[in-house]
Amino acid sequence: MRTFRLDPRLARDTLGVARLGLCELRLMNDSRWPWVVLVPQREAITEFYELSPLDQTMLTFETDLVARAFKALTGADKLNIATIGNVVSMFHLHIVARFAGDANWPGPVWGFGMAEPYEAARAQALVSDIARAVLPA
Repeated sequence: MRTFRLDPRLARDTLGVARLGLCELRLMNDSRWPWVVLVPQREAITEFYELSPLDQTMLTFETDLVARAFKALTGADKLNIATIGNVVSMFHLHIVARFAGDANWPGPVWGFGMAEPYEAARAQALVSDIARAVLPA
């Protein structure tokens, strides 16, 4: 059995939050928007339809779980949920908290400006807050 390995670009650009049943939940290290990514722990998957029907169901469940908790935590006006993969082909699902008047509202976050990494203490606090919101004790 092969061990799941996160794409190096996702590893570089995100911070680990939690492991769910199917996915790794990761925080995008860009302080302009609260932004998490779900990465199914499956090798060689680039498209949703390549997941098994059970994995598709689990991804839907985990997306709902994370999206509800993330919206409540951030107070976002809108969540943008997308699977693009034009730059990183490993299948991953973005959940971005958007606010009227944010850096590129109402345009997309992808390809807009340069990422602004979190200060280390703020990143760690946000990772903890997201983990608690998604997986309450």
